[in-house]
Amino acid sequence: PSIRLIESNINIIFDYLVRAFRLQILHTMHKLSRSNRDKVQQFVAITGASEKNALQTLKASDWQLEAAFDVFYSQPQPRSNADVRRLEELYNRYKGNTQDTSFFFSLELEYPDGVSVLCSDLQVEPQDIVTLVLSWHMNAATACEFSREEFVGGLQALGVDSIKKLQEKLSFMRSELKDEQKFHEIYNFAFGWAKEKGQKSLALDTAIGMWQLLFAEREWPLLNHWCDFLQDRHNKAISKDTWEQLLEFARTVDPSLSNYDAEGAWPYLIDEFVEYLYDKSVVEK
Repeated sequence: PSIRLIESNINIIFDYLVRAFRLQILHTMHKLSRSNRDKVQQFVAITGASEKNALQTLKASDWQLEAAFDVFYSQPQPRSNADVRRLEELYNRYKGNTQDTSFFFSLELEYPDGVSVLCSDLQVEPQDIVTLVLSWHMNAATACEFSREEFVGGLQALGVDSIKKLQEKLSFMRSELKDEQKFHEIYNFAFGWAKEKGQKSLALDTAIGMWQLLFAEREWPLLNHWCDFLQDRHNKAISKDTWEQLLEFARTVDPSLSNYDAEGAWPYLIDEFVEYLYDKSVVEK
């Protein structure tokens, strides 16, 4: 009887603390201006953070939403307590009865494969950029293919163990593309992810498709000219150095090339692209 009484008292105290905490949050939210309440709701919707965390982060960032995102994403996220057993079951569902050590995307549409079924369950297209972000979280070695270790480890790190929870994370994953550092990491990851196994370079058509996908998130006015240049003058696979340096070029060099340094250490292909822009009178020399 004494143990049951103690347990009952603990539950009562816990319930009281939870209610008190909720009332405190509601009271704080009520005192906020409408604009700041909207920012809290937006912050919670995009990051998946609690209202308490949202309030603390926004206050520390002087209610500047972009600055608050930077603070939030720069902090280490708590370790997941996702159910590994449920993740194993989920993996086996998409892997099916095959003896393969991974599940993948197949072009044989009459035989639905694991990745296309996963995308269907998530209500996203396989070519949606969020699948790239998901692959980045899983540290997947190959596009449209997930090993058991990649799938289970990635979802565990995300803190999800069901399709419903993963769906709820999609808006968070899309928001990660707005973070400068994370976009840089996802961009560099995409090179190894998209290239064919055993190849050091990225096929030109694949590289152009990936650039169009990625720069749709970070508008670069010279993108179409870059793609035209590659098809007209290069027509070869893209090296890792060119891939990585192009993002730096797009990020730091003005589209008018007013701050372009001809003596800079750009790959020769980017230097040739600049000459191409001058030859085509896209920009004035």
